Amino acid sequence: MKRLLLALFCFLSFSVYANEPTATTAEATDKEAFSPGEMILHHIGDSHEWHFATLGNEEHGTHFTLPLPVIAYRPAHGLSVFSSSQLAEGKVYNGMKLEHEHLVSEDGSKVYDFSITKNVASLLLSAALLLIVFSAVARGYVKRGSGAPKGIQSFFEPIIVFIRDEVAKKSIGPKYERYMPYLLTVFFFIWFNNLLGLMPGGANLTGNIAVTLTLAVLTLLITLFSSNKNYWHHIFATPGVPKALLPIMIPVELIGIVVKPFSLMVRLFANITAGHIVTLSFISLIFIFQSIYVSPVSVAFGLFINVLELMVAILQAYIFTLLTAMYIGGAVEEHHDADYQMGGGDGAEPAHAH
Repeated sequence: MKRLLLALFCFLSFSVYANEPTATTAEATDKEAFSPGEMILHHIGDSHEWHFATLGNEEHGTHFTLPLPVIAYRPAHGLSVFSSSQLAEGKVYNGMKLEHEHLVSEDGSKVYDFSITKNVASLLLSAALLLIVFSAVARGYVKRGSGAPKGIQSFFEPIIVFIRDEVAKKSIGPKYERYMPYLLTVFFFIWFNNLLGLMPGGANLTGNIAVTLTLAVLTLLITLFSSNKNYWHHIFATPGVPKALLPIMIPVELIGIVVKPFSLMVRLFANITAGHIVTLSFISLIFIFQSIYVSPVSVAFGLFINVLELMVAILQAYIFTLLTAMYIGGAVEEHHDADYQMGGGDGAEPAHAH
């Protein structure tokens, strides 16, 4: 349902942009009182400034905005570094301006944009937060020795043990330990950024397809570099398949290698972005109908979806980590590991015992 709403809304929103590609903010205000598509795309998209809130109306209200560094390189003009406040409200600075959040040059020359955008700033913030949190957790292990976990460590330890026992061991097998750093990093990175994206003024980092693409490519590379001969034998000589069908099965298996990480990328991107769009769509109904009677229903449904997104935040992190572990497990699996993959080994209970 979420993906259907996402596809429908994106189609309608892009239709609006296609019909009015050159409209400025002032012109849009004169033509229509409120544009939900423009507002939602602005909130879920990336930008060269970090806008947190506005008190009052859009034109005369107080804006709480954090300017971000603009780093641009033009072959004919060299490197330029300045604050994004210089480009606010359609301003031109040093021969450059922003068009739909894309940095362009007035003279038409090529611009290489290396700016610290809202998503990049959120990425750095989440990385710093992860380092601080898990440095504290690591110090707790050093201090307590074999004692019971305390404080923040007592909260994260069950989650770490769950990822180890229920995800890594059961999906990968005896070689799970070498992949635990990556699995834990992916899980907590996605979870933390999903939660940060739900905060007021938060960036939609995990709803950015470039970020989910990077995570999917990392999973693909780790899977391929970890693969053994049995993995490739299954692709180029699929067991139980007649040799006459191998010319058909081999391309299918090779496509499957790419489709698996592609599904990881799209699943995370679509679910997180759809949640933001649905929530903002309910809030937009208040301004569309301009009626006080609509606001209780819109706010109630918006809060419900927002609470649902709290569960989706950890669920999507778990699904991405679980599927990553399964793909790696399929690449490193040996013939004699079959019993382990079914649930046995390393003290785990055999599958038939459940």
